[in-house]
Amino acid sequence: MLIADRYELDDLPLGRGGMGAVHRGHDKHLNRRVAVKLLQLPGGHEHELAHRFAREARIVARLEHPGAPVLYDFGTHDHLLYQVMQFIDGVTIADLVSEHGPLPVPWAASVAAQSCAVLAAAHGLSICHRDLKPTNLMLCPDGSAKVLDFGLAVLRESDVAQFSRAGQIIGTPAYMAPEQVRLGVAEPRSDLYALGCVLHEMLTGEQLFTGPTAYAVFDRQVKERPPRTGTVLDDLLQSLLAKEPEHRPASAAELFDVLQPFATNLPPLPGFLHPGPNPGHMYARVAGR
Repeated sequence: MLIADRYELDDLPLGRGGMGAVHRGHDKHLNRRVAVKLLQLPGGHEHELAHRFAREARIVARLEHPGAPVLYDFGTHDHLLYQVMQFIDGVTIADLVSEHGPLPVPWAASVAAQSCAVLAAAHGLSICHRDLKPTNLMLCPDGSAKVLDFGLAVLRESDVAQFSRAGQIIGTPAYMAPEQVRLGVAEPRSDLYALGCVLHEMLTGEQLFTGPTAYAVFDRQVKERPPRTGTVLDDLLQSLLAKEPEHRPASAAELFDVLQPFATNLPPLPGFLHPGPNPGHMYARVAGR
């Protein structure tokens, strides 16, 4: 498939989600790999979905951080909406845990801390992710983590418009904070709760709350305390996964400061990381001083 006379797309998508499908692509003009997100507009919902998709593009364009993909282009083509983004080479945290099993504490802390850095930038722009989960976090071959898909993000200054049918809860039940379940509203600390669910999964290899239906999972999110992992991060996890937002860390920046001391002496992850010096790490090491 050729989009906008410029972007050649692979036939099979890299992944699908509630907001569309993502394809690997090639930018013919600049001769580079790209990721192209497509949304087919079904009959009856064109305006709503087009509004959401355009809004997502503007949100992603505002967020400039090395831990989030760069948005290159956006438009429409033959009844399709498309976004062209930086192609991220790596493995999702979902696939990493599935293949590796529970991660060592330093790596779990590193991924979570890097995610906090991205969330701090997003929250500084009044953007909440609202759908943080293992498939939306990626570990790159250099050990850096990326936060993907701000498609359900909510701008707090906007009246928390959800662009959804009345009564519809948008998000992924296994990673939704209790206030999202009860009220359908997210805030920055809701993202921290979701990150706590992901951190728990990285440490145990298992999803925190499961159930036969979405409503069963919702019920557990609202009522059940999380089991302990038996790691040094247990007290932090209990705080992150508090049912009331005010009992969680105050901000992503505060959580970053707590996680950073645990993200040291990272052990090898054979098959997932490339050995050797990395120019990005070199730059960050000096800039961080």
